[in-house]
Amino acid sequence: MNAPERIPSPFTEEEQRLQEERLRETWRAPAGWRYWSEVNNTEVGVWYTATAFFFFLFAGILALLVRIQLAVPDNEFVSATTYNQLYTLHGTVMMFLFAVPVFEAFSILILPAILGARDLPFPRLSAYGYWCFLIGGVFVAGSIFFDAAPQAGWFMYPPLTTDTEQTGIGADIWLLGLSFIEVASIAAAVELIVGVLKCRPPGMRINLIPLYGWYILVVAGMILFAFPPLLAGDLLFELERLADWPFFDPRRGGDPLLWQHLFWIFGHPEVYIIFLPSIALMAMIVPTFAQRPIFGYSWIVLAAMGTGFLSFGLWVHHMFAVGLPSISQAFFSAASEAVVIPTGVQIFVFIATLLLGRVVPSVPMLFASGALAIFVIGGLTGVMVALAPFDWQAHDTYFVVAHLHYVLIGGMLFPVVAGIYYYFPLVGSRKLSEKLGQWAFWLMFVGFNIAFLPMHLTGLRGMPRRVFTYPAGLGLNWLNLVSTVGAFVFAAGVLLVVSDVLRPKRRAPSVERNPWNAGTLEWAATILPESWGIRSVPVITSRYPLWEQPSFLEQMDTGAFYLPDAEEQRRETIITSTLDAEPIQCLRLAGPTWVTLWAALFTGGVFVFPTFHLYGPALGCAVLALVAILWWLWNGSAEIPEKPEKDVGLGLVLPLYLSGPRSCGWWAMFITMVGDATAFASLVFGYFFFWTVRSDFPPGSGAGPGLLWPTLATLTLLLAWALTWQARRRHGAKGPSGLRRALWLAAAATALGGAGLLLGPWLHGLDPTAHAYPATVWVILIWTALHAGLGLVMQLYGIARSWAGRLTPEHDIDMWNVSLYWHFLGATVLVAYAVTALFPLVA
Repeated sequence: MNAPERIPSPFTEEEQRLQEERLRETWRAPAGWRYWSEVNNTEVGVWYTATAFFFFLFAGILALLVRIQLAVPDNEFVSATTYNQLYTLHGTVMMFLFAVPVFEAFSILILPAILGARDLPFPRLSAYGYWCFLIGGVFVAGSIFFDAAPQAGWFMYPPLTTDTEQTGIGADIWLLGLSFIEVASIAAAVELIVGVLKCRPPGMRINLIPLYGWYILVVAGMILFAFPPLLAGDLLFELERLADWPFFDPRRGGDPLLWQHLFWIFGHPEVYIIFLPSIALMAMIVPTFAQRPIFGYSWIVLAAMGTGFLSFGLWVHHMFAVGLPSISQAFFSAASEAVVIPTGVQIFVFIATLLLGRVVPSVPMLFASGALAIFVIGGLTGVMVALAPFDWQAHDTYFVVAHLHYVLIGGMLFPVVAGIYYYFPLVGSRKLSEKLGQWAFWLMFVGFNIAFLPMHLTGLRGMPRRVFTYPAGLGLNWLNLVSTVGAFVFAAGVLLVVSDVLRPKRRAPSVERNPWNAGTLEWAATILPESWGIRSVPVITSRYPLWEQPSFLEQMDTGAFYLPDAEEQRRETIITSTLDAEPIQCLRLAGPTWVTLWAALFTGGVFVFPTFHLYGPALGCAVLALVAILWWLWNGSAEIPEKPEKDVGLGLVLPLYLSGPRSCGWWAMFITMVGDATAFASLVFGYFFFWTVRSDFPPGSGAGPGLLWPTLATLTLLLAWALTWQARRRHGAKGPSGLRRALWLAAAATALGGAGLLLGPWLHGLDPTAHAYPATVWVILIWTALHAGLGLVMQLYGIARSWAGRLTPEHDIDMWNVSLYWHFLGATVLVAYAVTALFPLVA
């Protein structure tokens, strides 16, 4: 889209004032206790970010207790059991409750401003994700106050952890609590992907997306492929702990290495899921303080994609010591070395940008420079442990602890603190203290290196990880004491940052607009940020519009762009095409509601109650969660507008309703089902993993669920798939009665097919507690049957919407989404049939 250099405002000053009042009233957060029903990104993002930092401080305190215990040999500061809980919960909270959530939280807060949007497309989904995160985080982190925290490491390796007598309830809290938290992460990933693809301003073609948007797109996509394998592993793990299904018991056909594969398929990409968003912050900070556009835009985008792609080929990097074939070790060692290339490209792009520009000294740039220095050291030690012979020597020593912290703190925490100092004026209208920031940096930088640099030598001298004490005379005393001192110096620097953020700033002067002279859209915000985000949705013709588009701020402030008003008192934003950002819809966004909190509470009950073997309340919560989500969808989505289209400004008229692949809802369903399919693929991976490592898998002819019932169930579900698809396709020709008739037939076929899936193993007497084979068959078929049950709910929901007049041939987004779900379900049914019924015949 080509825009003129200057678009004069068609409104008088009085008209502009009235527009601002209507916008302010429409986007104002509720007052009093109803404030917590808000769903706007400006509020939810602040809650989310603050909560993530609270968990960071909590995990930091646990780390200091660990360092006190290790400061001197033969220490009795804490017991072995308490120490195990401390280090397990420290790693768990840092990885699951801070490192990933903080980037999602901050993105929910800042991404709409970076994209020039009023909000992300599903604000209630963001709020739901936040409440899930808060409830799950309190459940997991709070366990230590009841001496019930997990104590087997943040990786939970079986077979120790599958022994309920050895590990107690802590392992269940870890598994079920983190599964619940992962729901929040996946929900945020869906929101962020659709936001970047569909909520860009007109003209922001794919080659003009700010680098932060590119990184978020890559990382959110990685979450869809990395988190589901862990969810699948958690499911298998809990079935073994709670129901004695022997997925990890070698005596009954299982193998504990399956957990390591599923965990590290998640665990190593997670390192880059943590690292890449921090690089995204650097990609916004470095050009600003170099006062020039980023050097090598295309190169850094390709490098980010390459890093994300290669990260999924590295998971066995963590399993070199388990006895894998040499060819496997060679392949994964080479892949671990290869990821250095795109990572190095990103580092050199930043260095080149700084060299080509004129660097403005600042606290954000100070932390960014420290991040580069620390991360490079961590990257070099990463190359060392990627070599299998060296890894055999350093594995499970403090050398790996040092490497991990150099990568994560240098690659993630220092850029995050740089981002705090950089973006605080955008949220708080004031800068943080330059003096305190400099003190904080040097305390953190020096303290970090004093704490973790000696750990390389500690590990090379043979100190193993995860031991709560050590004898004197091993040459480890002074190294551990120095590391403990450094940890407290580092903590003092963190405390300075926290005090700088929290100290009263009423007497501090307000900053001028765009205080850093940045070129990207988020700095178009006014000095006192408004909850609507931007005054009018702009037209973009460059990557740095504040530098390169004349009179940009004036045009935005006077309402010369799109959506300058809120005449109908509805929250709205512009939806654009995926590649070229052509405006295609004026999307009406959902407003404040309590249903997201209730849905999160009941969803939490589904995960929390089974921890205490309270299956009745868990089932009740599942029903209530389904009711809450259906109520949320019924009243907050696919709303039929009072008019078909709206004039959004500049003579452009856009529809208020879209369905099919152009709509945000269709993209959200597609992205969600990609993640769901990845989880199912992980279960199938487990089936074939057993087949490759166990000669008794499948045990023999006739051991499976048979052919009759699986065939009948598959054909019936495929019929339901075809009927659902035809219901959507022929809705316009046959009208509402034809739609309902087809959906009723599809629902009947779904119910019969779902029941038939479970009849096969039931009638053939497959005992899931006897061997890993029947357990795996059961879990694949139960997964498929549960999805068929959800498909049945969707079909009945479509019938109800049609009866209520909320689903018509012109307004049929619900049927597009249900049909898309059934496409994925149909593929799932076929794969489940091939694996469980057909494969035993040829194996």
